[in-house]
Amino acid sequence: MSNAPASPVTPPAAPESDSGSNPDRVFLIAYPKIVFLYPTFLAALVAGIVTLATGQEGKASSVVSDIFLCVFGLNLVVFAFDFPRTTALTMLFIGTSLILLLLLTFRLSDQILPALRDLVNSFDPKANTTFYFSVAGLLGVIFLAVKVNVQFDYWEVKGNELLHHHGFMSNLKRFPAQQLRIEKDITDLFEYMLLRSGRLILTPSNEQRSIVLDNVLLINRKEAMITEMLGALKVQIQPPTHHSQTEGEA
Repeated sequence: MSNAPASPVTPPAAPESDSGSNPDRVFLIAYPKIVFLYPTFLAALVAGIVTLATGQEGKASSVVSDIFLCVFGLNLVVFAFDFPRTTALTMLFIGTSLILLLLLTFRLSDQILPALRDLVNSFDPKANTTFYFSVAGLLGVIFLAVKVNVQFDYWEVKGNELLHHHGFMSNLKRFPAQQLRIEKDITDLFEYMLLRSGRLILTPSNEQRSIVLDNVLLINRKEAMITEMLGALKVQIQPPTHHSQTEGEA
């Protein structure tokens, strides 16, 4: 591993992996978990527009508020907890069982459903246009700040090197890419569904510590591009066969 100063640079968009050709570089960025709140951002933006168009009173405003709260609540659950495949399936089965239990309970008792309906009707949260646009604006500013911040901390797989660009002066750390071990881990099923994200673990040769990159977006595509690149590199550095040596000597 070596350190070398470099001029500030903004990472260009990673090249596409065309069929029949190998990518010449792959950029890897570990994003903070705040990016998974983009459904709340979109819900607040849409709710603000709808409330502005229909007014802040009436049934439409209540429906918009309920939908926003549902999206916000579910988004916070995804943001706060990790849901591996087994956990997600377990929650699905539990949720299905609870729904069936509630339906059975309502069928056996005629008094529960009206009482529950009255309770739901009494719950009437409302928010004005300013609130929705404030939430969307706040999240938008944070997303923009994250976008700027990751320009100064990213990884690049290029040629036979693994490069770490970091700092405002774009400091550079170099690792050999030969025999680079790559591990992919989908730590959260819902986060993968939102942004196709996961964890990449890179272990360069002759390095005791692995490089762990959480929340890498489009992780399957990134892993395929790196594997394709390293596969091409392996062919290029392969020593000549005995047959080619014999022909050369002849």
